[in-house]
Amino acid sequence: MISKVVEGLAEAVAGIEDGSTVMISGFGLAGHPVQLIDALREQGARDLTVVSNNAGNGDTGLAALLAAGRVRKVVCSFPRQADSWVFDGLYRAGEIELELVPQGNLAERIRAAGAGIGAFYTPTGFGTLVAEGKETRTIDGRDYLLEYPLRADYALIGGLKADRWGNVVYRKTSRNFGPIMAAAARTSVVQVDEVVELGALDPEQVVTPGIFVDRVVEVGERPWLRDGVFTPEAVSA
Repeated sequence: MISKVVEGLAEAVAGIEDGSTVMISGFGLAGHPVQLIDALREQGARDLTVVSNNAGNGDTGLAALLAAGRVRKVVCSFPRQADSWVFDGLYRAGEIELELVPQGNLAERIRAAGAGIGAFYTPTGFGTLVAEGKETRTIDGRDYLLEYPLRADYALIGGLKADRWGNVVYRKTSRNFGPIMAAAARTSVVQVDEVVELGALDPEQVVTPGIFVDRVVEVGERPWLRDGVFTPEAVSA
C-alpha cells in the first residue's frame, strides 16, 4: 500500500544533512511551514542554504532557524521588512550570506529546475548588481541576462490537505511557491492541516500531485489560523 504519510515531524525532516540546500515555501506567513522549520531546528542540521521568498518574520519559523545559527546563506527576493530583525542583525554582522533574486526570477529559476529547463534569458535585473558576472545577450533589440535553475536537496512546504498518496491542495494564496518547490527538490516534505481519505480531494483542485511529494505530515490547523482564517492576534500572542 502506497503511503507517504509519516508519523511525526521528526521523521518528516529526518536525513536533512549539514550543508543541504532547503527550499521553504511561503509569502510572509502564508504557506509558511512553521512546524517543519521548528522540527528542522530541533533536528540540528547546520550550514544550510535556504531558498525562500522572505528571510524570516519576527522570531518564529525561519527567523528562529536563522537565530539558532543553522543557516549559512539565504537566497530570496525580499530579505528586509519591518519584522525581519533577525536576518537584518545577522547580515549586518557579516554572519550570513545573501543572494538577492528578483521575485519573478526566483519563481522562474525554481520552476525551471522542476521543468528540466537548462537556463533562460530574462530582462529583469539587466544593468543592475543582479547581472554582475552573468552572461548577457541582446535579443530583438532588448537586453537580457542568463539565469540558471535553482534546485534543492529538500523542500519544506505548507499545504492545506493531502491524501496518503501525497496529492496536495492549498488554501488560496498559501499556494504561492509550494508547487514549484515540490518539483524542484530531490525530497519534498509537506505539512498539512489534515490528511484525508483517497478520493476526498477534487482532482481539479490538486495543484501538487503525489509524484512530486515524498513525505506528508499532519500538523493540525496552524496557530495563526482560526477556522481557516488568518488571525494576526494569534501571531503576536
